[in-house]
Amino acid sequence: MQELGHWINGKRVAGTSGRFADVYNPATGEVQARVALASKAELDAAVADAAKAQVAWGATNPQKRARVMMELVRLINRDMDKLAEALSREHGKTFPDAKGDVQRGLEVIEFSCGAPHFMKGEFTDSAGPGIDMYSMRQPLGVVAGITPFNFPAMIPLWKMGPALASGNAMILKPSERDPSVPLMLAELCQEAGLPDGILQVVNGDKESVDAILDSPVIQAVGFVGSTPIAQYIYERAAATGKRAQCFGGAKNHMIIMPDADMEQAADALVGAGFGAAGERCMAISVAVPVGDETADRLIEALVPRIEKLKVGPYTAGDDVDYGPLVTSAAMERVKGLITSGVEQGATLVCDGRDFKLQGYENGFFVGPTLFDNVTTDMNIYRQEIFGPVLSTVRARTYEEAIGYAIDHEYGNGTAIFTRDGDTARDFANRINIGMVGINVPIPVPLAYHTFGGWKKSGFGDLNQHGPDGFRFYTRTKTVTARWPSGIKEGSAFNFKAMD
Repeated sequence: MQELGHWINGKRVAGTSGRFADVYNPATGEVQARVALASKAELDAAVADAAKAQVAWGATNPQKRARVMMELVRLINRDMDKLAEALSREHGKTFPDAKGDVQRGLEVIEFSCGAPHFMKGEFTDSAGPGIDMYSMRQPLGVVAGITPFNFPAMIPLWKMGPALASGNAMILKPSERDPSVPLMLAELCQEAGLPDGILQVVNGDKESVDAILDSPVIQAVGFVGSTPIAQYIYERAAATGKRAQCFGGAKNHMIIMPDADMEQAADALVGAGFGAAGERCMAISVAVPVGDETADRLIEALVPRIEKLKVGPYTAGDDVDYGPLVTSAAMERVKGLITSGVEQGATLVCDGRDFKLQGYENGFFVGPTLFDNVTTDMNIYRQEIFGPVLSTVRARTYEEAIGYAIDHEYGNGTAIFTRDGDTARDFANRINIGMVGINVPIPVPLAYHTFGGWKKSGFGDLNQHGPDGFRFYTRTKTVTARWPSGIKEGSAFNFKAMD
């Protein structure tokens, strides 16, 4: 059986802790590899080596660092299919979805090629008599990224791009559930010209995370995962003086107004609710039709679309709409929440709990599930399910509908489908959520804007990628300089005296 270790100082190394985690094939339920779980000592050694390497990298011309990013773009495009296949094998995503995972990460690397521009400071001539004032942006030093299982290419690349291009060294602690792609990306970084030690990929669990948070050398940590862990990392990082950006869970509402194009809205909901098996923080998990007539029309449009969805392994190619969940525990949790919805009184329109696929009976599959008449006190409404489950909450008015999204503790993404510009504008202005779609179901910003949620979906002042990415991984130094005019006789600046 394959054993996966770490990427340290420009090469793959075996773990020394003696602890391992199983890596599954989600479609079959079989263990396909073991990944080493680093000890605190291993993590600390990787940090120490990164700190030594960072000194020269931080002093490197920003344009030369950007050229490494440019070459990395070429190499990722070259190996796109290889990366996507490895991602699908460990995560379970369909192959097109896996390629999308890599592609959205690649776009941030492309954006990071503009590092010289984002590293520029400001200058004021003659701020006072003979005084100039200027600022410069400098790297933090050693930073860390703790990334989730659901986007094993995209999120590491979101962290790596601005962190490395701005002159930092990075400790990347990816999810132990699908560790192969981050290791492959590290190899591509080396091929692109990144010096040894600047990117260290350390696989591990809570012991590694706590070692990152307690390290006096690491200056910043970025995290994506569940809200309880995001809050834990944010608070512990702050307690040790680290800069932190931590993104947590979501419960994304999509409001469907009576004037919406119902066919378009239904298509959008099916893609946004069930794509990637619902294992994404920007999935639409709550549909809020306004008025019973709108709700009835929506359910009528959704059911035949949901019943046509094809669930299967990534090896089935384009003939599959989504694949299995990542682990057996994830599957059982989703099924348990579906059961709780039934017990708490929601109407189960489509039930995915008993889904079985011939030849893959031990896979971690859950069929597409649709609830109607969900209320705000139910577990399926309050909790992030992270599975192929769509809940319908009927609202009597627009004000009631927008209130559901405003009042929910999560604030990652939201959407509204309407033909009315005034309604859409009001929604965008009033909603207290970080990313908003208007007739767009998954409003993930492009790489040159920032990605981040509000409320309990995000902890920290700066978002991921876009200009915020460079602001997060750099600090500003402001210099006030005075140069007295004239050369004084007898001073050390007298060229004659220096002969």
